Amino acid sequence: MDLSIIIPSYNTRALLERCLTSIFVSLKSSHILYEVIVVDNASGDGSPELVRNKFPQVHLVCNKVNVGYGKANNQALHKARGTHVLLLNSDIVVQNDAIGVLYRFVKDKDKVFAGGKLFNEDGSLQPSCGPFFSLPVAALMLFAKGDYWGATRYSPDQTQRVDWVSGACLMGRKSAFTDLGFFDERIFMYMEEIELLYRAKEKGYMAFFVAEAQCIHTGAASSGERRTPVVNIYKGLVYFYKKHHSPLAGEVLRGMLRAKALAAILLGRMIGKPTIIRTYEEALSVL
Repeated sequence: MDLSIIIPSYNTRALLERCLTSIFVSLKSSHILYEVIVVDNASGDGSPELVRNKFPQVHLVCNKVNVGYGKANNQALHKARGTHVLLLNSDIVVQNDAIGVLYRFVKDKDKVFAGGKLFNEDGSLQPSCGPFFSLPVAALMLFAKGDYWGATRYSPDQTQRVDWVSGACLMGRKSAFTDLGFFDERIFMYMEEIELLYRAKEKGYMAFFVAEAQCIHTGAASSGERRTPVVNIYKGLVYFYKKHHSPLAGEVLRGMLRAKALAAILLGRMIGKPTIIRTYEEALSVL
């Protein structure tokens, strides 16, 4: 088996159908021997039934509760038979030969992870790689719209080496995931691929952004409420610093996160946006 394609899913029935269809279309004329594994995190929208009825060739794993992104991927990684693994979010639409492009890029390389170029639904670029979140990078993200300026996340025009690529579309050897001990399951959602690739870099692995492998990515489709990504990013950053940085750096990060949350709450009160207030009040509780 050349490739195992792994898709965690939680209440994204229509998007999952679109994703699976795009995979089979993309690989229709390919010589890659592959399998598809869907891990359903206790969806209540008929996602498992969709897979069983419309995509019987897909291996389906059904969890009784939502175990999160990292653990769902780990479950499938243990079952995967491919020498290589492609992790896809259920809200991805594979464009053209994107899977083949990624596979050919990593196939003969050791200690390499690769991710594709992502686009929003409207065709605009979706920044999907960047530098690790050092304190200066975190400050740019929180206070200087670092994503907007391309300082904290970006989407290059050319294939290049980067610190991290989005887990929405990430390929590597199965042996690499095994070598790294898989995803840290204490991260429920968001930051888990960055944490994995941080450990990978420490062991001599490289991450590449492959511009020719293109996908559409809806983004945050499994998060439920809009405030959930913000809260989980707070949790992920705090955990990442606790695990990989000094206590002093962790305290500085917490201070920046607290300042950001308080400023956002103040702004929410000034402009009458209760959603912003609730979001950052919940984020403050993480600290």
